[in-house]
Amino acid sequence: MLLQTKSGGNFLTSNWPLLAILLIFAFMWYPQIKRQKEQSKFIDNLSKGDEVVTDSGIIGIVNKIEDNSVTLKVDSKSFIKILKANISRERTAQLSSKS
Repeated sequence: MLLQTKSGGNFLTSNWPLLAILLIFAFMWYPQIKRQKEQSKFIDNLSKGDEVVTDSGIIGIVNKIEDNSVTLKVDSKSFIKILKANISRERTAQLSSKS
């Protein structure tokens, strides 16, 4: 009984390590959520003639847009059909980021 101490203090002082960890995770997830929103907006605004890059690195021009798929023109007579979700970014955006 003599060794017992009063547990006092408020919530912030007793749980600051947990709050710090939660704050760090929030800062780590925010950029990812922002990128996902930008990617979704980009996919929704695709139009015929846009030059895009797929996740696998294929460069093509949007020829036809369907519900969940896009037909890309990769050469003068070569076309491929891919899912919209596999389009990574616009080609002109990739070129301007290297400059």
